[in-house]
Amino acid sequence: MFTYYLKLAFKSIKRNPILSTLMVMAIALGIGASITTITVNYLMSADPIPQKSQQLFYVQVDSWDPNEAYSDNSDEVAPPPSQLTYTEATNLMAAKRAYKQTAMAKSGGIIEPQSQDAKPFEASIRLTFADFFSMFDVPFQYGNSWDEQSDINRDLVVVLSKNINDKVFGGENSVGKNFIMSGKTFRVIGVMDNWQPVPKFYDIGNGAFDLPEEVYMPFYLKEELELPNWGNVNCWKTPEGEGFKAFLRSECINFQMWVELPTLGDKADYLSFLNNYVTEQKELGRFPRPLNNRLSDVMTWMESQKVVDRDAKLMMWLSFMFLLVCLLNTIGLLLAKFSGKAAEIGLRRAVGASKAELFKQHIIEAACIGLLGGIVGLGLAFLGLQGVKSLYGDFIDNLATLDTNMVILALLLAVVSSVLAGLYPTWRACNIAPASQLKSQ
Repeated sequence: MFTYYLKLAFKSIKRNPILSTLMVMAIALGIGASITTITVNYLMSADPIPQKSQQLFYVQVDSWDPNEAYSDNSDEVAPPPSQLTYTEATNLMAAKRAYKQTAMAKSGGIIEPQSQDAKPFEASIRLTFADFFSMFDVPFQYGNSWDEQSDINRDLVVVLSKNINDKVFGGENSVGKNFIMSGKTFRVIGVMDNWQPVPKFYDIGNGAFDLPEEVYMPFYLKEELELPNWGNVNCWKTPEGEGFKAFLRSECINFQMWVELPTLGDKADYLSFLNNYVTEQKELGRFPRPLNNRLSDVMTWMESQKVVDRDAKLMMWLSFMFLLVCLLNTIGLLLAKFSGKAAEIGLRRAVGASKAELFKQHIIEAACIGLLGGIVGLGLAFLGLQGVKSLYGDFIDNLATLDTNMVILALLLAVVSSVLAGLYPTWRACNIAPASQLKSQ
């Protein structure tokens, strides 16, 4: 019977092409608008590293101004600063109390290509430790990361992004070759494969949806080469002294730190270590604020930093309201369509069709209209996402892509919405008195 009802549904749709097209387009517009905003919100809030997001923790300690919290918050206890000082970054790394750990910072420099025809250009740098690559499951195209000894020795080694390797070395295996940046000659020891976590959870404060950095080098080269500060730098008091060294020894924050803690016991132990560390620093005259250390896993950290913008959520709810308006229009159109079939429905009732069978027939017809609307809506959603890309450029490029989950959701949402919209018109159609319709024939 289902196949028979499908044939009847498509015959009915063809019989009234203008009315059917209006219904399909009403649903398509609602689906297109809602799926466009849902896709952006879905990708903004997705788990960027699901295989270990509950084992990676962002480290925060409250080294801020005793008279004013780092940020106002509705919580009873204001959150600690979102970054660390150089002192904390290096001290915590030296303690080696986590299974894996990495402090990091963003910087930049000028790359000097080997070809005389190519002009020097600026590129971003991620200063980090050897554990960075295994902690965040970074894939490699050639070579590997440096080891712990290179961190300690401050070796002039780099790992290049695939993009930079393509640009400087034409995509060839550049491991072992020289690479000139910021006036220094580095040795390439690894080339990353395509890697772009969305959001860029490991450094949300410097652009949650920015592209990953282009060159990676040992963290301590920050001090060795006096590399510039990129990203957010905040200070609650002026550095004591002048120059680069004074900044590094100051209470200014510009550094991030992640630790990998496989078990809840490891997390409890590390938090206890942090509390003891801060207590020791208090005895040295630092950390004037109350004890307030935090370890946040990936998803908790993203939520606390409001990765999903409030405006994006508002736009999603507005698109749902637009979908509701479209469905109300669809209800009106279905009422008109089914009212026009009153004679046919009366005749079917007269020859023995039950209300239940008529209900199934017309609900299937509504579902078919919804499916067609969903397919057209996917096309509109694709166009909407292309518009978002053109408006925001690279900033949102990875957030404006329809994946399989969104395609399935769009079709399900369209079918379910149209079925719900068809309930009342179908009920009305099934309750038509057959005698009155037969008299009129």
